[in-house]
Amino acid sequence: MAQKHELNWDDDAPARRALTPWIPRAGGYGFVLLILAIAAYYLIGMALTHRISDDVDQALSETPAGASRAVQMAADLIHRETEQNSWTANNPFFLPGSMLDNMPNFQQGVIYAISRFAIEMSDQLGRTRGSSEVDGDLEKAAGLLKYPGTIWHFDFSTTWAPTPPADRQYAAARRSMIAYNERLAAGDAVFERRADNLQATLERMTADLGSSSAVIDRHLEQAGGWGIDTKVDDIFYNVKGRLYGYYMLLRELGVDFERVIRDRELGAAWNQMLDSMRSAAALDPLIIMNGAPDGIAFPSHLSVQGFYLLRARTQLREIVNILQK
Repeated sequence: MAQKHELNWDDDAPARRALTPWIPRAGGYGFVLLILAIAAYYLIGMALTHRISDDVDQALSETPAGASRAVQMAADLIHRETEQNSWTANNPFFLPGSMLDNMPNFQQGVIYAISRFAIEMSDQLGRTRGSSEVDGDLEKAAGLLKYPGTIWHFDFSTTWAPTPPADRQYAAARRSMIAYNERLAAGDAVFERRADNLQATLERMTADLGSSSAVIDRHLEQAGGWGIDTKVDDIFYNVKGRLYGYYMLLRELGVDFERVIRDRELGAAWNQMLDSMRSAAALDPLIIMNGAPDGIAFPSHLSVQGFYLLRARTQLREIVNILQK
């Protein structure tokens, strides 16, 4: 009678000893691969998302005859930053854009400049006089552009319910601007190309540039230290976005007010102001450094930016003074 062979686990002991080290090792490899995959997702996603659209020669899209070129430029910039580019300022943590800082600061700077311009359109340029009715489309656009750029589909600080994201609000503002321009071309809206309206608009822009220069000045007080400055690039790109937005708007506003500029002999002063604004908007160092203004080893990019900003602001004041006479 054949003997029944009983399975003895000890017989497989050598095989078990050979396989046992691979069990935790395989788990460790999986964890490492997961970390590498997450890192690749963010790094590649950041590289594909990052875009500082500071083309100072960007052409204006087709504008109806009789419409405002500056309003059309505002609509073009909103479309570029919310549709053509990815609006990154409100990206949640699971999107690669949430790890960027230069691009969202630049984008918010551009929108801020457009928002200030939209307020001037509703308060000054889009009304016959201060006592006349505010244009509905301009008022709506100005309100929507005040929406915080960091809000995604949820804003738990105010409500648990879904909320419109910032880029959707800005897109709605763009549609209102286009609607206003279409009515303006048809003769159903107002765009007052008077010298006093241009003067008031430039005064508001000058005041806002003064606020930006104060932000730069405060940060320069900390310049020259050996610590890592995590704020200098945020300030630089936010101010750069504002200057870029103002430059593009003023470039087209000069065409809208071509008669006033010609009659007041502002051509040379206007072009000098645009050149300074353009130089500030086009600054694009590889690494933003906050060296001391009189330092030798490290540059002070905020000082350079502040120089062009103050130069443009001074030239804007000169234009305002001429318009007052």
